[in-house]
Amino acid sequence: MSSSLLAIFEQYQKARVQFVQAVAEAATRPQNIDTMQNAGVMQLLRPLLLDNVPSIQQTAALALGRLANYSDDLAEAVVAHEILPQLVYSLGEQNRFYKKAAAFVLRAVAKHSPELAQAVVDSGALEALVLCLEEFDPSVKEAAAWALGYIASHTPELAQAVVDAGAVPLLVMCVQEPEVSLKRITASALNDIAKHTAELAQSIVDGEAVTYLAPLIEHDDSKLKRQVCSCLAQVAKHSVDLAEVVVEAEVFPKLFNTLRDIDVYVRRNGATCIREIVKHTPELARLVVNGGGADALVDFVREAKGNVRMPGIMALGYIAGFSETLALAVIVAKGVPALHEALLREAGDHIQSATVWTLGQIGRHTPEHARALAEAGVLKPMVVLHVADSSSPDLKTKAKRALKAVLVKCTDGAALAPLLEEANPRIQKYVLAQYASILPHDADTRRAFMESGLLQRVQEIKAGAGPKVLESIARINAAFPEEVVKYCDPGYGEELLRQIDES
Repeated sequence: MSSSLLAIFEQYQKARVQFVQAVAEAATRPQNIDTMQNAGVMQLLRPLLLDNVPSIQQTAALALGRLANYSDDLAEAVVAHEILPQLVYSLGEQNRFYKKAAAFVLRAVAKHSPELAQAVVDSGALEALVLCLEEFDPSVKEAAAWALGYIASHTPELAQAVVDAGAVPLLVMCVQEPEVSLKRITASALNDIAKHTAELAQSIVDGEAVTYLAPLIEHDDSKLKRQVCSCLAQVAKHSVDLAEVVVEAEVFPKLFNTLRDIDVYVRRNGATCIREIVKHTPELARLVVNGGGADALVDFVREAKGNVRMPGIMALGYIAGFSETLALAVIVAKGVPALHEALLREAGDHIQSATVWTLGQIGRHTPEHARALAEAGVLKPMVVLHVADSSSPDLKTKAKRALKAVLVKCTDGAALAPLLEEANPRIQKYVLAQYASILPHDADTRRAFMESGLLQRVQEIKAGAGPKVLESIARINAAFPEEVVKYCDPGYGEELLRQIDES
């Protein structure tokens, strides 16, 4: 009789094992999710988290994690069924396998929204997850760091809660562990904390994270290098002081080498980190240029494609914007042809906007800088983008500002000629104003201006022009003999014919 009774219990245990294993397996396929949810899977799994068989507990937690990971609705169901407090309790009591599974559920819930991440925090999970960072098993540390990173990623308040729970020193210790996957996830978690505010980034610096992250720029693992470069960029972006901390960790020339990495995301994140450093001061920009950064960035912009190009383009713009000397360094590194190619090849408005902004930063300093842009043929494509109906308002605005800044400095009549021949009225006034300042003092340019038919073009523009344009045209006409101006004026020919008729 006792053996048959035991068989009933064994059958019940076997059925529970089969159930949680089947649910965990089914949860990996999206087409099964709605069916399981309608069948009340949450209510059935919750009691199994308290099962007296550890493997059933772990598999039930794994199934819940997969379900919560699928959508925010299912994650909200996990919260609604009060599953989180049980998971948090178990993090401190159960074995390492269950801790890993429980941390996975917390991560899966927290990733969807700030509200769900706050629910995880309200359940008391932070303290339990931080304790897991002290576990001997690297996979438990990894699961805890991943969950903490997702919580911190949403808002400054949630990131501050992670910091206040004492996570940063333990995360920095995890960076020093030998396991590469643990290093990756920890660097990502530190990135999620640092990105929000200067104060949170400072907490990362105070924990000496930068000291241990900087050498990993040269690590063999591409995914780790991505996270390290991204984290250092998030620290550097907030202030000059934080950027200098990153520089003092001897990130150069290591970051320049990332621009030639075989992994496209390493290249992009490396360029992003350089951009976040150079944007602050002329001294930091000069440090990068003196170390060979201008050439490295230009090569990167020339070889990269699509969104990957963006941080390199903007880094060149920040460098060039500070001074004539730094802009000249970009020109000498052949940055203008590389930017011209990006302007012609890239279709995205945001990339084109960044490119015209950078070109404006290069050309706005002196006539020599403006001539470098004109000779490279970038002014005409900028005009096209400025007037194109397909261009976004932001692109049109940036193109107009860049053109205005460059044209004001441009004293090369030959470079201005194409813009006047096909000029849009919104650009004409800047081109005419430049000619008005150039022609009175340059006989060769006056001769070329007339021989090319531009003086006649100016008389055509005069009809219907605004006050500022008319003022520039009057100054241009004054640079030529009156008879020449009359000869080029289409209205003068009609007047002569009228006089012949009258005579």
